[in-house]
Amino acid sequence: MHRTEPAAVCPPRHRSFRRLLAFALSVALPALAVPLLTLGAAAPAAALDNGLATTPQMGFNDWNAYGCNVSESLIKSTALAMHNNGMQAAGYTYVNIDDCWMTSSRDSGGHLVPDPAKFPDGISGTADYVHSLGLKLGIYEDAGTATCAGYPGSLGHETTDAQSFASWGVDYLKYDNCNNTGVSAQTRYTTMRDALAATGRPILFSLCNWGEESVWTWGASVGNSWRTTGDINASYSSMLSIFHSNVGLASYAGPGHWNDPDMLEIGNGMSTTEDRTEFSLWSEMAAPLISGTNIAAAGSTTLSTLTNTRVIAVDQDSLGKQGTLVSSVNGLDVLTKPLANGDVSVVLFNETGSTATIGTTAAAVGKTGASSYTLTDLWSGATSSTASAISASVPAHGTVMYRVAGGSSGGGSATGAVHAVGAGKCLDVPNASTTAGVQLQIWDCNGQANQTWTHSSSNQFTVTMSGTTLCLDAYNNQTTAGTKVETWPCTGGANQQWTLNSNGTVTGVQSGLCLDVTGASTADGALAELWTCNGQSNQQWTLG
Repeated sequence: MHRTEPAAVCPPRHRSFRRLLAFALSVALPALAVPLLTLGAAAPAAALDNGLATTPQMGFNDWNAYGCNVSESLIKSTALAMHNNGMQAAGYTYVNIDDCWMTSSRDSGGHLVPDPAKFPDGISGTADYVHSLGLKLGIYEDAGTATCAGYPGSLGHETTDAQSFASWGVDYLKYDNCNNTGVSAQTRYTTMRDALAATGRPILFSLCNWGEESVWTWGASVGNSWRTTGDINASYSSMLSIFHSNVGLASYAGPGHWNDPDMLEIGNGMSTTEDRTEFSLWSEMAAPLISGTNIAAAGSTTLSTLTNTRVIAVDQDSLGKQGTLVSSVNGLDVLTKPLANGDVSVVLFNETGSTATIGTTAAAVGKTGASSYTLTDLWSGATSSTASAISASVPAHGTVMYRVAGGSSGGGSATGAVHAVGAGKCLDVPNASTTAGVQLQIWDCNGQANQTWTHSSSNQFTVTMSGTTLCLDAYNNQTTAGTKVETWPCTGGANQQWTLNSNGTVTGVQSGLCLDVTGASTADGALAELWTCNGQSNQQWTLG
């Protein structure tokens, strides 16, 4: 679908509507419609082996602040500002051009043409300047017939376009999803992956298909990161919604392949407290840190948030673990993230509109074996010690972020969502019921208490909701295939003991059977049961 208004006046922050409209039109054609990926897809594939994004990428993208008003002068002035204002030193590497950089048609040879009015030195000349500062250049294209703003897309032109990008010195490709004609995203994005690889130039591949088709279940073998949601905007409500969608996907992220909850809106209109919250949460979730503000005009508060090296170190930690929810009760959240040196990062997040005290313990966030732990407040730099309690008064919409040192990490338990790998969903207590005997199901991951499980050193799985703790239980001590898996008060019995196996299966100690999604279903509400172990993806699970 092409826009009817001139491309040069494309307003900022309206891409969500264009994307949704374009996508709706493309899938409205029944003959072309492609269903979402089903359980036949394998577990998350091996990471794309291009040597890039071993930690989440950091940089800038022009769309949120400038929309279609991109130009060579803007990119050069932004790169120079990043070089001089501390952002480059803090780890920001990529200066990324978004939509509207090209002319409205290809040349006679089928090549994309940089708009000569916007880029008088071409993309290659812009890249040369960015590279001269020690930074890298990114560009935008679309996996459809046209970009979201109506410029030529790459569908059917992947080889030619990848060669152009490589010849221009491009280091990063953001690949959008508008006007996709109903062809499956995995097919379209894999074609461009192969075209990029064939150029021989290392080009970071950022998939921007808005979280469609459970991209996290296949994205690792295709790109270095993948958008998990629709577009963000500069509001607390948008940021909060995206956090909720992204936080339950930790098991799919790791070095070279990251969940991407979209660009940072820091400096674009949220409060200072909310800006810090976004930066804390994105770093705890090991997300790409791509600034979407006017860097050249950024004030000291915005820059101090974007360049907090203590928080950045959590995002860039070499262990490559995405943080997970320890607890979420009435909008008061605790997240934990293990770090390579044995420390853990803890975020206390107050979603609500009033100041609240949020607390947890060292053991709950994965720390054991010490009489005292050192807490470093990553925003103030202040240090303190605690025997166990980790607590703070947290302002409305705010976060307190600690690095916890001492003792050992992991202990005998682990806490987080139990992901059904084949379905891309989470093990869920229906309606957060605290009634004993409720059969478990799978449901879209949401980070809530009824999807937060702890596997203890005694091999029990426990879930705590509204102050009530229940155990994962094989109904009535039965050991036959088809036995329902339910919640029940913890008894310590063998029918409540579960082994996490290296192949991703979870087996009942008493029965030897596997935790299984009934009928290999991928639907919300599909029930969990015991079944003979068969190695299929509906019997593969990850915790965290």
